[in-house]
Amino acid sequence: MGLTAYDLTGRTAFVTGAASGIGRACAALLAEAGAAVHCADVDEKGLSETQALIRDAGGLAATHTVDVTDRKQLGAAVGRAAEDSGRLDVMAAIAGVMHTGRVLETGEEDLDRVLGVNFKGVLYACQAAARVMIAAGGGGGGPLGGSLVTMASGAVDAARSGLLCYSVSKAAVVQLTRTLATELGPHGIRVNAVAPGWVRTPMTDRHDEAHQRRTEAALARMSPLGRVGEPEDVAHAVLYLASDASAFTTGQILRPNGGVAMPW
Repeated sequence: MGLTAYDLTGRTAFVTGAASGIGRACAALLAEAGAAVHCADVDEKGLSETQALIRDAGGLAATHTVDVTDRKQLGAAVGRAAEDSGRLDVMAAIAGVMHTGRVLETGEEDLDRVLGVNFKGVLYACQAAARVMIAAGGGGGGPLGGSLVTMASGAVDAARSGLLCYSVSKAAVVQLTRTLATELGPHGIRVNAVAPGWVRTPMTDRHDEAHQRRTEAALARMSPLGRVGEPEDVAHAVLYLASDASAFTTGQILRPNGGVAMPW
């Protein structure tokens, strides 16, 4: 199969959280690989910028302003994307938010917001995509089946003070990924998670400004590679899992984390 295994020409991908950061990088790289990419986010301005970025590079992109915590709204957007493109091959559920606060300071609103976006948003995206793929005969029409890629986090590999809501939501994504992989495998649909280390994005920049507990230099020293991640580092992991290059990979967690965590 060779390098052509990474070719997504003729396929359709749906990316949540595509207005910035990792989501934007994923949308751009999937488009560069040949996919028609449907970009979804609550940030309409950011979506337009992502779409322009992809189109300026010669790619195909459509936008959907959608709140991933709204199951009906997200399901309708996924349905429109599949109808417009005639197929759906890849769901990259990237949208996420971060919250910091110690356990005894965590309120119901904090928990509901983070779980709503980070877990329910991923669940709803995967449900909508899987239904479309199964209805199309499994895998959305691709020769080796469809692919669902979820966004977990390196936070699932260690307990960190102040990250309860975020860590719990990402741990839930990991278990969702494994369960979906088990249930959807017979339909030819693969499901895998990406668990990045610290990545330089608008979301993590805001986190640093609010708390100022760790400098980027300190974070870089935690990695054997001596740097923090860039959105493109994660996007390449997503491309691998979205493509036929990972045809025999499902229920796994891929960790582009610079070696900060090395679990068995």
